Amino acid sequence: MQDLKIGILQFDQVWQDKNANFERIDAFLNKAQKPDILLLPEMFHTGFSMEVSLADDWKNSEGLRYLMSLSSKYQIAIYTSLMVKDVSNYYNRGVFIESNGKIATYDKRKAFGLGGEDKYFTVGQSETIVEYKDWRINLQICYDLRFPELIRNRIDANGKEAYDLLLYVANWPQKRILHWDALLQARAIENQCYVAACNRVGHDNNQLTYNGHSQVVDMYGNSLGILSEQEGFFVVNLSRTALLEGRKSLPFLKDA
Repeated sequence: MQDLKIGILQFDQVWQDKNANFERIDAFLNKAQKPDILLLPEMFHTGFSMEVSLADDWKNSEGLRYLMSLSSKYQIAIYTSLMVKDVSNYYNRGVFIESNGKIATYDKRKAFGLGGEDKYFTVGQSETIVEYKDWRINLQICYDLRFPELIRNRIDANGKEAYDLLLYVANWPQKRILHWDALLQARAIENQCYVAACNRVGHDNNQLTYNGHSQVVDMYGNSLGILSEQEGFFVVNLSRTALLEGRKSLPFLKDA
């Protein structure tokens, strides 16, 4: 288990304009430091829209092809979500893409009823934990953050923690940003893991304002890096040694 570099791209998503969002991402990454894993906001190429006519066909996804090309070009893993149609159902689907073309998926398990997401999207039924560079990584999307029972960390049959890192991608509005900050800190503390979370900034056509607060938190709840209201890209190093020593000194998960 080596150290891991997490890169977070917080930007103002162009409403329902896939090509414009591809161009915005390209412009940032052309001059960015290379991480091991890049996070992009929820529904990265449309914004948080209920216009399901824009959903990518899962077997022929424009967004997925773009992300795979990006992953290959920069030799990085990428985590984000996009709206897709799979057979006859629509999903807010998280995708974790590695540069070798390997893809893991996670379907958002808590539809945001306040925003009407439950009327259009089918929810997922299980968690997804991927292994990457010897880290165990739990994939989450936005509203899932409010439900700690979804991702309770535990010691498995081999005596190992179920995961080491939680990833959240979101379109989380400014008027509830205090909740975002507090819940991210809580998820890190209670699960004794790192948490990395990518939000957006700007405004969408639902008359919502977003002020970012993309951040990385360690197992003690300390901030390792945060972006406030501006667009930007930053990289944070996650220390393997710090995590292992912290869990050793505070072996709380064995009592869960």
